[in-house]
Amino acid sequence: MQTDHERGAAPAPPPRGRRGRRAVLVASALLVVAAVAVVGALGLGGGGAEDGSSAPPRSGSTVPVTRATLTERTTVDGQLGYGTEIPLPVKATGTVTWLPAESRTVQRGGTLLRVDDRPVVLLYGTLPMYRDLGLTAGARQGTRQDAGTEEDAQGRGDQGLTDDASKAPAPSGSPAPGGAGAGGTRGTLRGMDVLQFESNLAALGYTGFTVDEEFTGLTARAVKRWQKSLGLPQTGTVGVGDVVYSAGEVRIGHAGVRLGSAVTEDVLTYTGTSRKVVVNASAEEDSWAVRGAAVTIGLPDGTSVKGEVASVGKKATAPEEGGGEGGSGAPTVPVTITIKDQKSVGRLESAPVTVEYVGRERTDVLTVPVAALVALAEGGHGLETADGRFVAVKTGLFADGRVEVSGSAVREGMKVRIPE
Repeated sequence: MQTDHERGAAPAPPPRGRRGRRAVLVASALLVVAAVAVVGALGLGGGGAEDGSSAPPRSGSTVPVTRATLTERTTVDGQLGYGTEIPLPVKATGTVTWLPAESRTVQRGGTLLRVDDRPVVLLYGTLPMYRDLGLTAGARQGTRQDAGTEEDAQGRGDQGLTDDASKAPAPSGSPAPGGAGAGGTRGTLRGMDVLQFESNLAALGYTGFTVDEEFTGLTARAVKRWQKSLGLPQTGTVGVGDVVYSAGEVRIGHAGVRLGSAVTEDVLTYTGTSRKVVVNASAEEDSWAVRGAAVTIGLPDGTSVKGEVASVGKKATAPEEGGGEGGSGAPTVPVTITIKDQKSVGRLESAPVTVEYVGRERTDVLTVPVAALVALAEGGHGLETADGRFVAVKTGLFADGRVEVSGSAVREGMKVRIPE
């Protein structure tokens, strides 16, 4: 019987299992070699970064390491408006018979409201009205004896015609000598509130007296002329409820009562007339909120205006329960920002805005674009040089798309690659 060999038959092929295992081993070896080549090119794992060995440069643009100042800017939300409304310190008593329209602006000498059909007038000052201003009984007697001078004072409106010659300097609160009355003296009302009122009276054009701390007969005559212009009885005396003082012109807020109601503490509210921004800043991150600090305000139309921190609240407010993400948040303090150029805001009166402020700043440091950073396998960051080397760097401040870098292998002007 012939064997296969003797019949000329081809030898049997080796088992399929052994060939399959060999093919898998060869493919695996090729993948390992390829992976090592890629790792070496990236400078990852091994000493490529330390020994400065070169690898074939990869595609991508190169940029120089530059020295510059980096400034970190942070943006927070704010609200444009006229500030918080506060009650007018109205001391008049009686029935409210007229109220101004909301948002109306009232200047010195203007009427804020009417009580028992008498105007309550706005004047400028910081000292509140706390007493009636007028002549004492003795001063009124002396005024009657000097009545002949009234026509001259009214005719010329000359401040040179004053009663200085008839009164000598006296300590505040003491009677001025001269004139009629018991013992040859007459009582004169004195004080800073008199000076404040007389300054306003003169600013409104009622002159003929000396603006000082004494309410004299000539002051009373000017008051009568003022009262006549207001349609009031010409008494020469200013009641505690006749005027209200503020630091400047006011913008009327909302009324707390209706016509025909009695005057209350919240009869009328007001704000200033300048638009401002209020930011509820995190109490933990309010180091930027320093009086006088410059900020940039972003308006809804995309334009921006300059602002300045005017005041910072001293009391932190806890967030409302259920507010914010997760129902919690950090306590906040109110920061008020003024806008010097009111025209730059246009006609906008109320709107949500953004406030950008300067946080940290690093001057004269080496910087590169953030896109130039690469992550190293051993940890940290590095830069790829133009010839393909990788050098480790320490990063600092990130700002405006650039990052501060430092390290023994980094120098100003060296070219680094931005990977594609």
